[in-house]
Amino acid sequence: MIIAGIDYSMRSPSVCIYNGSHKESFTFEKCTFYFLTDTKRYAEFFLKNIYGESFSTWNDETERYKSISDWVIEKIVGCEQIALEGYSYSSTGKVFHIAENTGILKYKIYEVGIPLEIIPPSVIKKLATGKGNADKESMHKYFEEETSYNLKDIITPKKTKIDNPVSDIIDSFYICKYLYKEVRKIKFSS
Repeated sequence: MIIAGIDYSMRSPSVCIYNGSHKESFTFEKCTFYFLTDTKRYAEFFLKNIYGESFSTWNDETERYKSISDWVIEKIVGCEQIALEGYSYSSTGKVFHIAENTGILKYKIYEVGIPLEIIPPSVIKKLATGKGNADKESMHKYFEEETSYNLKDIITPKKTKIDNPVSDIIDSFYICKYLYKEVRKIKFSS
């Protein structure tokens, strides 16, 4: 089973790809992570399965959305199913830009024919922490407890708070884990 969880954004999108059997446990080690960044020091290889890449250059918003969605499509080739975090009701700022960007990705996923599930952010937070309104610090804490990896110290040691790309990698992990649990329910019930 090859599935992907996507935490999609314009500033730091992250993709988690699980490659293993539905009979195996979902673990960090069976996942490969990809993220985009505009910070040069994060555009590198971490641990044995996290790849940071720099954004492509773009001249206007449409070109920006195209380059980000093309990058995601390149990563998910071969996946059997994908989960994408849905919109947050508390989103502020460039909400129409966020919607346009995400709409382009959804259309491209539709075109390549990979089944897509949209998962509310509160469901992902509840899976990770037991609370649907968990903050980034809580998500990181539970991720570290589950995986034994402190991504903040590994990727962003100079930062004092949990931020991009760490929070996005963690979100993509739990989005993928949620999808894994849903796929297992189907496979084991049939």
